Amino acid sequence: MTSKTLDCSDIDRYLGKPMQPGRTRDPVANNDIRRWAQGMHFPNRLHYDDDFAAESRFGRLIAPQSFPVATDDGHGAAPACVGTIPDSHLIFGGDEWWFHGPRIFAGDLIRNERVPFDYVVKETKFAGPTCFQRGDNVYYNERDEKIATQRSTSIRYLAEAAREMGSLNAASEEPVWTPEQIEELEAKKFEYVQTLHALGHGKRLWDDVNVGDKLPTRIFGPHSIASFTTEWRAYLFTIWGSMHRRTDLDLEALGFTKDMAGHENDPVMERQNPELTDGAYYGPSRGHLFPEWARTIGMPRGYGYGASMGAWIIDYFSGWAGEWGRVLHSNAAYRGPAFTGDITVMNASIIDKSVDEQGRAIVQVDCKMTNQLGTVMATAKAEIELPKK
Repeated sequence: MTSKTLDCSDIDRYLGKPMQPGRTRDPVANNDIRRWAQGMHFPNRLHYDDDFAAESRFGRLIAPQSFPVATDDGHGAAPACVGTIPDSHLIFGGDEWWFHGPRIFAGDLIRNERVPFDYVVKETKFAGPTCFQRGDNVYYNERDEKIATQRSTSIRYLAEAAREMGSLNAASEEPVWTPEQIEELEAKKFEYVQTLHALGHGKRLWDDVNVGDKLPTRIFGPHSIASFTTEWRAYLFTIWGSMHRRTDLDLEALGFTKDMAGHENDPVMERQNPELTDGAYYGPSRGHLFPEWARTIGMPRGYGYGASMGAWIIDYFSGWAGEWGRVLHSNAAYRGPAFTGDITVMNASIIDKSVDEQGRAIVQVDCKMTNQLGTVMATAKAEIELPKK
């Protein structure tokens, strides 16, 4: 048996200190927005259909509220995984978002300020002693308007402990779907898409919804290496030369062995051979797309990105709110990733209505994300502003 001790003391010297910012080299383009909507499986016409968007209140394509994380160079996790924890690995554990008003359009140049926040060690069934570490990301446009604040949580653990405890063995077998089952899933997925189209440019009024109302069920998948790869490429930082790369990133210090760490996001190697810096093929991120590397960090097979799960949740809320509504705040906790072969099922209901001190009409919703077995992948609560008239 491996030692079940986590030494987190090195994290202390980073807390509260600003890190190198995340900076895109080029302004956002409409095709960046379209690629993101496509990668996140979010067929809201505001984000990809020029003609539809031109008739909206915005008059042009607008990025989904989930889009800020696409402009960061580490899924928002950078300030949540500083410091050395010997022999550890990490996965994304959750995101809390506050949206401040400004939206992202083509032509905006986005930057991200980040500061490590805190951490706590808890005993888990997954891997014994486990570090839950948080860090803040604040996204701005070129006009210094604050777009959103993201407080990310990383889960850092001993991979050997996770393997020994066998917590993921039940997920080791990839499910097989019959053609009839796939046809049924596609019909249910289309039902959800129709709810987006049915609202169109109309308003979902605060007075017309009630506590206990359910949001439409959203289903997507079955997930695959192909779908996870499509998601990966929707993040702008995965494009060669797209970012002012960090020089303070030390993957080996984060617990990855040299053969696992490679040169992912290395600014020097990117100029020499960018393929070696591409996390789709080399470095820790390849565990998502290569099952043999997934198993080295305690995962049974290819698995999805935590930041994508967060985007699915934000998109689910904002899609229901419609063109005239918006997500104000969302707090999501991730319990397990999407694995290849699985589907994701999202359900939510309204649990409260109120008018805040600013006069905003708000509904609070409670969301649960599960796979086809009913295993909970994530939970979230959010406050959504809806128009009064």
